[in-house]
Amino acid sequence: MKQVIRNTTARVLAAIAAAMILAVPAVSAATEAGQTDVESSVTAKLDKSQYKDVHVSVDPSGIATLTGTVSLYEYKADADRTVHKVKGVTGVRNEISVSGPSIPDAQLQTTLGKKLAYDRVGYGNVFDAITLNVQNGVVTLGGSTHDYPNRDSALGTVSTTPGVTDVVDEISVDPPSPMDDGIRLQVARAVYGFPSLNKYAIDPAKPIRIAVQNGNVALYGEVDSQADKDAAGIRANGVRGVFSVKNYLQVAGQPTEKGQ
Repeated sequence: MKQVIRNTTARVLAAIAAAMILAVPAVSAATEAGQTDVESSVTAKLDKSQYKDVHVSVDPSGIATLTGTVSLYEYKADADRTVHKVKGVTGVRNEISVSGPSIPDAQLQTTLGKKLAYDRVGYGNVFDAITLNVQNGVVTLGGSTHDYPNRDSALGTVSTTPGVTDVVDEISVDPPSPMDDGIRLQVARAVYGFPSLNKYAIDPAKPIRIAVQNGNVALYGEVDSQADKDAAGIRANGVRGVFSVKNYLQVAGQPTEKGQ
């Protein structure tokens, strides 16, 4: 009897093992088909002229790898965002290269500096203090903006500039605060309302920039003289509700202070 039970058990186990072995190709085929479907969906999403030299591969885990070239960094970033939204994609390896014109860092920095200076004029950009650094075509943006639209606009401006191969976003956005909003306006009136300082409101690309976080004020930009720098600091410090003032204004013709 025990022998019969053992034989029956052995036959059952053998049947299960055989079924599992037969199922493996079917599972593998289904996985491969699903992988192909996802890859086809990604390719369809990137069926645009700016992505004509971009190649896509998707591994069994759903990781999409993008290779090839585009002419602007904007297209590389857009491809990444687009592929992330495709159903079945679990992650993206963006190995696309930007093959646009090679521009010397100093020239690119000057070009971007001018663009950013005039970006969002009339939308409170006097309350933004964005820093810019270019190294081997890689642009790092730092500093702060008073809202997200101004930050996003700065990133967009840089991303669409030929010669930029990558963008590092280190811009901080000031936290929403009615108190800070009031202080920004009061400091602007105090600074620009002073006779010797109102000239800095003439050129929108060369203002005295006023950053405010939690009642703490920082002044940025370039002024003509030490007297103007001191006057701006004193005027900002006299505004009610201001906790502190850091005067980072640079005087034209003088070397940049360490840490500025």
